[in-house]
Amino acid sequence: MAKSLNFSVDFKPWLDAAAEQFRNLDSKDPSNWPNLPRQTLFAVLALAVVVFLWFIWLTDSKDELIAAQEQEVKLRDEYQVKLAKAVNLEALKKQREQVQQYVTQLEKQLPSKAEMDALLSDINQAGIGRSLQFDLFRPGQVVVREYYAELPISVRVTGRYHDIGSFAADISNLSRIVTLNNMSIVPVKDNALAMEAVAKTFRYLDAQEVSAQRKATAGAKK
Repeated sequence: MAKSLNFSVDFKPWLDAAAEQFRNLDSKDPSNWPNLPRQTLFAVLALAVVVFLWFIWLTDSKDELIAAQEQEVKLRDEYQVKLAKAVNLEALKKQREQVQQYVTQLEKQLPSKAEMDALLSDINQAGIGRSLQFDLFRPGQVVVREYYAELPISVRVTGRYHDIGSFAADISNLSRIVTLNNMSIVPVKDNALAMEAVAKTFRYLDAQEVSAQRKATAGAKK
């Protein structure tokens, strides 16, 4: 019958020898330390440097990750907006053309600077054509807006009720835009009525006037 072999290793002498190397170490001169403490110190320092650099790299990477995530959200939103525009591009083009046509039609209803006298004459003729008597027809100060100029005209006419109503309708049907504002109608003698109003008409600005108006607006903002 074979005998069993028992192997035993005694680590105590090795541990004692290792512990002996760590005794009485001069902390001011590690270069004279035995091999084991010196190598242990080197390994600890190397590990500390690696851990330190690792945390720095992770911090920078985290900031970059957060920035990238925010950029991703922004790009996704921009993509959704651009996608919606791309899908509706043809419809938007048609809508833009319709708006431009509408604006052109409105601009055609605004007289130029040279046509203002003719428009004032049309307003006057509209009243005379309805047998109204003009007691007052006084153009006021031109008010210049950003893209157009506004001319208020103080008007006072006297006549019959239906004639005054027809005159107001004629004003609204002029080829150029004219509005009646601040209207008041009061009875006068002989069953007649007197209407006072401010007729406002508008004209578009020429290129020089637009440039001057923009400069004035920019100067006021400064």
